[in-house]
Amino acid sequence: MSLISHLDEAASVIRAKSPITPVVGVVLGSGLGAWAESLAEPVVLPYSEIPFMPVSTIVGHAGKLWIGLANGVPVACLQGRVHLYEGHAPERAVFGARLLARLGCRAALLTNAAGGTRPTFQPGDLMLIRDHLNLTGQNPLVGPNEAGLGPRFPDMTHAYDRRIAALAREAASDSGVSIHEGIYAGLLGPSYETPAEITMLRTLGADAVGMSTVHEVIALRHMGVRCGAMSCITNLAAGLSPRPLDHKEVEETARQSRERFTSLLSTWVQKVGAAITGGGSWRGGAA
Repeated sequence: MSLISHLDEAASVIRAKSPITPVVGVVLGSGLGAWAESLAEPVVLPYSEIPFMPVSTIVGHAGKLWIGLANGVPVACLQGRVHLYEGHAPERAVFGARLLARLGCRAALLTNAAGGTRPTFQPGDLMLIRDHLNLTGQNPLVGPNEAGLGPRFPDMTHAYDRRIAALAREAASDSGVSIHEGIYAGLLGPSYETPAEITMLRTLGADAVGMSTVHEVIALRHMGVRCGAMSCITNLAAGLSPRPLDHKEVEETARQSRERFTSLLSTWVQKVGAAITGGGSWRGGAA
């Protein structure tokens, strides 16, 4: 069976459970999954009940797909993701993101927990991702291209959509939440980086580093979905942090940032949904 047929089979199972056709997709990273529980009229499916959907094994990733309404906006939300370091091939790791597109999402907002490589960052800061460095050495588009999903050589000039980024800034202002902006470096993991590697990343222009997001954005842009992404800076990277790095710290900092993050994300989703359904501002802002 082809990837398209796998996606369609998975989508049919979800559509049989919920009458909602989502227009905005959301991916929730480590410790940030609580936002899904704010959805109205929710239908929740564990990944294990969705055909071909890989299941996360990482603490802080619930492994559930939610369909519901966020302030009236039809949303499909991945509460947790899988990672390459769990043993998944890149094309498998992005299956959930592709499924959001197949369900009808025209925009996707991705979140992650990240280490700050910018010395001025503090744990709990939020960073709007302007662009990324894919330093994993892998790409989910390797292999035969399925033209029904997208072109062989998709353009990544504006992997992170300018209109969606502008709406994130508006959402931050409306929510009274301060955000930074920067470049996200995606590495393979699961080990944290060495101080020398952090120095390298800073030299390359990275402001934050993590183990997700970049492949999902590549796959979504391949399918023509416009993307925005936000990092919660949960710790300072190696060489900048005064103590050893620990995943428990990542989860705890994300939990402490939950109220600000939830307020910002809810407003961001509402603005993106209004732009899509309103038509005018959305058409003019394509990147």
